[in-house]
Amino acid sequence: MKSVKVPLNQLNDTRIRLMDMGIMNMEYKIKAEEKFGYVPINNDIEGYEIVDIDLEPIKQHPKSFAELLKDELSEDEIETLRTSFDTIGEIVILEIPDNLEDKKQIIGDAALEFTKRRSVFMKKSAIKGTTRVRDLEFLSGIDDSVTIHKEHGARLKLDVREMYFSPRLATERKRVMESVNDGEKILDMFCGIGPFPIVIARNKNVDITAVDINESAIRYLKENIKMNKLKGSIETYTGDIAVVSNAFKTKFDRIIMNLPGLAYTFLDLAVDLIEEDGIINYYEFSDSYDQGIKRLKNACLKKNKKVEIINTRKVKSTSPGEWHMAIDGKVTSE
Repeated sequence: MKSVKVPLNQLNDTRIRLMDMGIMNMEYKIKAEEKFGYVPINNDIEGYEIVDIDLEPIKQHPKSFAELLKDELSEDEIETLRTSFDTIGEIVILEIPDNLEDKKQIIGDAALEFTKRRSVFMKKSAIKGTTRVRDLEFLSGIDDSVTIHKEHGARLKLDVREMYFSPRLATERKRVMESVNDGEKILDMFCGIGPFPIVIARNKNVDITAVDINESAIRYLKENIKMNKLKGSIETYTGDIAVVSNAFKTKFDRIIMNLPGLAYTFLDLAVDLIEEDGIINYYEFSDSYDQGIKRLKNACLKKNKKVEIINTRKVKSTSPGEWHMAIDGKVTSE
């Protein structure tokens, strides 16, 4: 490699000067020996000794996911992929359209290189069943579906093949945590591995009852409770909330209902279990807030209660025109 040879004590000043002049070759590393240093250059320059020497090339990390795929996919295809993958700890989960199925291995390898994560999987089905899991296909890296995801200081261990988890709800979990007061009794009806309970109990002195029908999710939740330093306490139950709730001896100041596809079917139970002036954090898939607000009000009306809607927001887009909606309601007596 063509280089400028200078005494070692002049190496840094020479490097700066050659960079300023635009002559230094930025694709190779500078070499320093006992008495002399070598700066790679693109063009000859007067006033310096020029030599040819072996230099180590600098590893070039791709500037973008698009750069890795530019020779394989169109710009529109790359843009679709860029917004269609989740990073959970050391795992990347891709959503690859049917028309790109034949290039899934190329895409998986590119995602592994760009994200520098351990494993890449692709979605093979929608979330299904009462345990809320989806089929995944391993694409690249190491075929290990267990990872630890970090969120707002919390550590959440999970197996992406055995339970559903969305990193895109991190902001929503933080928002709910910040609305919680110390001393609250909280029920998470569909807790999964416990992202809401763990994030809340790390920051607030509360008593949380966490329920999920997925045995694997509760097993990992118990590990997560041990892994995190909590200010509050979390008690776990495995089973259908409609059955498990028969064992409860108390009502709750807050109930979290993050099962957006089916939460509405449990609103009557939530109203039965909520304390006077308690908050229901209710979630559903919809194109507007109207449907969720109506359902919450009707559930309260049947129990001779009323609800004050204190907050609404769109958590994330789920499909064109449909959103993961959040509605917070304060329940009181008529």
